[in-house]
Amino acid sequence: MAVIAPRSADPPKLAPAFSVTRGKIQRPSRVVLYGPGGVGKSTAAALAPDALVIDLEGGTSRMDVARVEGVPNWEALRGALQSRELVAPFKSIVIDSGTKAEDFDITWTLANVPTDKGHFVKRIEDYGYGKGFQQAFDTWLPMLADCDRLVEQGKNIILICHECINDTPNPEGENFIRYEPRLQAPKSGKASIRDRTFEWADHVGYLAFDVMSKDGKGRGNGTRTLYFDARPTWRAKGRGDWNKVIPWNDPKNGKDIWSCLL
Repeated sequence: MAVIAPRSADPPKLAPAFSVTRGKIQRPSRVVLYGPGGVGKSTAAALAPDALVIDLEGGTSRMDVARVEGVPNWEALRGALQSRELVAPFKSIVIDSGTKAEDFDITWTLANVPTDKGHFVKRIEDYGYGKGFQQAFDTWLPMLADCDRLVEQGKNIILICHECINDTPNPEGENFIRYEPRLQAPKSGKASIRDRTFEWADHVGYLAFDVMSKDGKGRGNGTRTLYFDARPTWRAKGRGDWNKVIPWNDPKNGKDIWSCLL
């Protein structure tokens, strides 16, 4: 009776060589900057070092900045982010705005992604319960990957967003409202472009006018502050050990902002 030798195991794969490092590592940053209309989001972002603004809304038309204009759709936006020749001379790439980019995302999704039954729809809700939000979420992720590749090339990424007021669940008591970036965020918590972008960013800053309330009226003198610390009234974050509340009283000077972040 012939004896069949057992089949030899595949040779073990060699593990990659790892190294241990210590100390802080300087690298480009992913920044989300949001706030109310007219507060100066585009101005602040354009003051980042060697900034190129991908202007989707015409927000920089009265500013002396380097810009890419006439970006009409999702394919063109991703093409601009992937163009090494276009971005090579710049250190910071600004998308103005992420809220408009999401509009492009949804338009592209409706035109290119059929339903489970193979036909196209006119509204994101028409995919079926929750399915349209997932489709838009899946379309968004490759754009974040485009931005990651730019970070790998040494570029800072600054994504401007409009603001919205959102109902915030509170497991410890009564729910409350707060300011957040205006991006897709279904109440189910699934396929949230807002949450995924928040997680992706190194820093999320809320830019707001300094306002005091007296006798039911808001009062202020036009100064503003950029907050990278989360509070019950707004969503924000800032990685690293630095002052995360930055007064911004000179709209022509971005040194105080970007020297901290970048």
